[in-house]
Amino acid sequence: MYSFMGGGLFCAFVGNILLVVSTATDYWMQYRLSGSLAHQGLWRYCLSGKCYTQMDSIAYWNATRAFMILSTMSCFAGIIAGILSFFHFSAFERFNRSFAAGIMFFASTLFLLLAMAIYTGVTVNFLGQRFGDWRFSWSYILGWVTLPMTFFAGRFICAAS
Repeated sequence: MYSFMGGGLFCAFVGNILLVVSTATDYWMQYRLSGSLAHQGLWRYCLSGKCYTQMDSIAYWNATRAFMILSTMSCFAGIIAGILSFFHFSAFERFNRSFAAGIMFFASTLFLLLAMAIYTGVTVNFLGQRFGDWRFSWSYILGWVTLPMTFFAGRFICAAS
């Protein structure tokens, strides 16, 4: 029982770190613009070594940002509930903390899947046609790597409850 919970918390902890790094960094997409390399993230874009804040309020960026933040917060709340499930408090005997942690990890997985699907769909259909030489970059890939981490964290924690 505790080995599943420990494995789930390990997956969640690594997944939460990857979520924060993926959300905060500026390498979701790389492309060539006027012969120079450029890259962009959810918050900034960089051209010729100078970075600028994205001031445009485009719906898909806002949706991706919101779902990434919700995913991070849900994963963090699941980690807290998972850690608390190791302790036995008499006030929380009816409340199954490990099951609640598993649900939070599954919610984190859902939010992350929505964020990645929105960003992927719009980038491929709109930005991919606008920029000829482009590719997804490592921040984006970290988001997809985090998806199975949060899912298996929820699966392991729920198996323990």
